[in-house]
Amino acid sequence: MTIYITRRLLQMLIVLAIITIVVFFVMRLMPGDPLYIYISRTGNLANMSFDQIEELRVQYGLDRPLMTQYFDWVSGVFRGDFGDSVMYNRSVGSLLKDRFPVTIILGVPALIISSVLGISAGIIAAIWRDKWLDKIVTPLAYIGITIPVFWLGILMIYGIGLKLGWLPINGYTSPFDDFWLSIRQLIMPVICLSVFGIAANARQMRSSMLEVIWQDYIRTAWAKGLTQRTVILKHALKNSISPVVTLIGLSVGIVFGGNVLVETVFTIPGIGYLATMSVLNQDYIVVQSVTFIMALVILTANLIVDLTYAWLDPRIRYD
Repeated sequence: MTIYITRRLLQMLIVLAIITIVVFFVMRLMPGDPLYIYISRTGNLANMSFDQIEELRVQYGLDRPLMTQYFDWVSGVFRGDFGDSVMYNRSVGSLLKDRFPVTIILGVPALIISSVLGISAGIIAAIWRDKWLDKIVTPLAYIGITIPVFWLGILMIYGIGLKLGWLPINGYTSPFDDFWLSIRQLIMPVICLSVFGIAANARQMRSSMLEVIWQDYIRTAWAKGLTQRTVILKHALKNSISPVVTLIGLSVGIVFGGNVLVETVFTIPGIGYLATMSVLNQDYIVVQSVTFIMALVILTANLIVDLTYAWLDPRIRYD
């Protein structure tokens, strides 16, 4: 196990290096200059001389060769210094510190809801196969998978927010400042993030459960007179949930990466919204740092999922 984990950690470092290199150079292929974009937005472009602009370029390290900029940034990341944002005129570390908790507060409930409801719906559909519950869950799962998140968000804003006036249509308030307002603001974004996960988990759980409940050891458990709850939760669930665990691991990337769309639609100041604004404004350092953080979260989630397999199925061994 130790050798396997060490090998996976080395692979994670390689993948992170490749991702940072690709993002670094792709961002610099975009037309335009982040300094001129920033100065023009502030309305000071006409008042600044060429020398003043070049001083800013030196201040943010944009005058150095590309490879030097890349290695300076990477070495700073390992020291906990992500650099300074051109657009926000702040350290990227402070930006991430402010924005990441918002994404966590939005993403974690969505991940929990999609996992619990998706697994439960899949189990119910499998147990009552071809019954009315299955005929409701299965079509809804297909619909949930195909719904675009941004489109669902816009519909909810229009219908629930504007027409009915039940919930705020945008913005974010910390639960530590106003708990109930925060809950009301998060309901629609959390639903948008949860829909795909619920549908995907339900489909996979139903398929896996149907394969397991016809196995001989399940028939033996029924023959022993065990209750339905014991048979399903103790014997069938643990042996059928491995594919769903894989989906949940992928959902971590979808939830935190999908926040780019949801946070933009609902104007929530999280990591996703920060990434969107930074791409539009060509704020290189912020885009690189956000991509690095997202990639690290996804790779860590995948590693945890792989290690979970061994706990769920004792036959799996990592040598």
